[in-house]
Amino acid sequence: LMTTKGSISYTEFKFNSKDTILFGRESYGVPESVHKIIENRLKIPMNKKARSLNIASSVAIVLAESLRQIRLL
Repeated sequence: LMTTKGSISYTEFKFNSKDTILFGRESYGVPESVHKIIENRLKIPMNKKARSLNIASSVAIVLAESLRQIRLL
């Protein structure tokens, strides 16, 4: 799960080819019920002065890293 509430940077996580990367809505995120059942909560580290990234940019960043790690990019 990609979330601003994550404790692990997406760059520190070891992706594998069977992973599913879940993103919530830009305006709301994912429901609390989903947070409760997800094992890994990842984040994109941000400069404290930056406001936020949009969902498309976030997906592109994390997808590129996951593909790089599993050698598909």
